[in-house]
Amino acid sequence: MKVALITGGSKGIGYGIAEALLNAGYRVAITSRNLAHAEEAAQTLPKRENILAIGADVKDYDSQANAVKQIVDKWGRLDVLIANAGVGHFASIEDLDPALWHDIIDTNLTGVFYSIKTALEEIKKNKGAIITISSLAGTNFFAGGSAYNASKFGLTGFTQSVMLDLRKYGIRVSTIMPGSVASHFNDHHPDAENDAWKIQPEDMGKLVVDLLAMPERTLPSKIEIRPTIAKG
Repeated sequence: MKVALITGGSKGIGYGIAEALLNAGYRVAITSRNLAHAEEAAQTLPKRENILAIGADVKDYDSQANAVKQIVDKWGRLDVLIANAGVGHFASIEDLDPALWHDIIDTNLTGVFYSIKTALEEIKKNKGAIITISSLAGTNFFAGGSAYNASKFGLTGFTQSVMLDLRKYGIRVSTIMPGSVASHFNDHHPDAENDAWKIQPEDMGKLVVDLLAMPERTLPSKIEIRPTIAKG
């Protein structure tokens, strides 16, 4: 049985991906900076015997390395990394606090670097897959988004370069760039009625399952996904 690690898997996009992978027959480890949040999510996901909840912070290299160790100790392998954990703070450059800049860059960009570095040797063994969750903000800039744009532009370029580095090992590396998603991102509380037009977390889960099921000879390296109806 294949094993997947999802960073930031306790809610939103990460939770939707976890649910889809569990239903597709994977064992799934979900991480959160708050272990209690990961454990609470694990109690509501299907096939709980195939879930491992881990407290880990992507900004901390040793924390990420320990998460990988826990997975291998429990299940003996790691096949798939979904680098999903991310944060957003939005302000004009005039008002952007350096601490918020570092929180965004350290989570959204350096955190993905740490996640890949700590998981890579295990993924190499199984010719596995790495999927990063970027954003349409990784190609489309906007006022008040300097830090977030920088992190997602960087993540998109970083992932594509990593794809070229690792394809020789049979590892498929992809980045998904969603538009508006009905998730808890940036402290948003999804509303079934008002957010119905957005991409849903379960849509992201289906996309990930479909990507992982692609024939081994194919490598979808960058996928943009938008709501069908544009609002806002």
